[in-house]
Amino acid sequence: MELRFSACVLLVLCVTWGVNGGNVLVWYTEGSHWINMKPLLEKLVDGGHRVTVLVPSASLFMNSSEPSRFHYERVESSLSIEVMEKFMEEFLHFSIYEMEHMGYVQMYLRFMELFRINLKFALGNLDGVVKSEEVMMKLKRGNFDVLLADPIMPGSELVADILGIPLVYSVRFTMAHHFERYCGQVPAPPSFVPGAMSKLTDRMDFWERVWNFIFYAVQDVVLNHIYWKTVDSYYSAVRGKPTSACELMGKADIWLIRTYWDFDFPRPLLPNFKYVGGIHCKPAKPLPKDIEEFVQSSGDAGIVIFTLGSFIRNITTEKGNMIASALAQIPQKVLWKYSGQAPETLGPNTKIFNWIPQNDLLGECSSHLKKI
Repeated sequence: MELRFSACVLLVLCVTWGVNGGNVLVWYTEGSHWINMKPLLEKLVDGGHRVTVLVPSASLFMNSSEPSRFHYERVESSLSIEVMEKFMEEFLHFSIYEMEHMGYVQMYLRFMELFRINLKFALGNLDGVVKSEEVMMKLKRGNFDVLLADPIMPGSELVADILGIPLVYSVRFTMAHHFERYCGQVPAPPSFVPGAMSKLTDRMDFWERVWNFIFYAVQDVVLNHIYWKTVDSYYSAVRGKPTSACELMGKADIWLIRTYWDFDFPRPLLPNFKYVGGIHCKPAKPLPKDIEEFVQSSGDAGIVIFTLGSFIRNITTEKGNMIASALAQIPQKVLWKYSGQAPETLGPNTKIFNWIPQNDLLGECSSHLKKI
């Protein structure tokens, strides 16, 4: 399979150090997906390329007002930030507290309900791009060379098609590798390729293979019913003719897979699927003085880094006390990323930080292991 010349645009941009930089349009995303996208954009800027990032007005995590090397293009969402925050609280409550009390079927139905709501919000953000003559005119005048996107957010393939520019995806995986299989045409035999998030490995007995087959099939049926029908209808309305969102996704020139091949289970990939694991790795910097002193005081017991992710900034007093009480019982020193009021049960071995330099801490641990 011979890739078109345009398939190499992003890779050329990543390694080119000439004075004539490329013009890259970046589709919006959220949370950890945005965190994973930023190092790639930094590399592009280092190479002398212009990076323009679309930011919805209802974004919870992308901050267009902070100092940045990127150019941000703000788009007005049909949603309010309050509605998005309420949904995120509901989703996090499900992820952290509800799941452990649900059966598999009940948990799956609840997840699909939240997925449907999230899709509604995503299309609300998309309204601010494709239904805005001003924004679309700016994008058409922008003379972009390529559109870079995480496929978790719909719309990038539609805009890339309208602008007539190459599309490049940056993705870790989608559930059951659905987008990769269904749109990217990557083969995934259920006999030895475990579906992402199935909790299976590539060493499956007969019944695990049966379950893997069912897992794939259920994802395909559910997403056809919930996702593709809705998105296809939206795209068709925008373009004024029947349009398949999956077919547009299948036109992506390159899929950048954010992992190493040896961290993944063996599976066949097409030539335009490229592993780029390690692109986010950076040399560790010296730790802030207060964190350095706390880490060094741990002695041989070591340290524990505890965080609930990028979106969770606070939890209830009851949950905070329960977590603090559990952490107080272990011998290690604990660095806890938490911005709420300090729990009453906080142990002397635990220190709360609004922000934790995880990469620098891991570098500290690595250099300590080398000395041993």
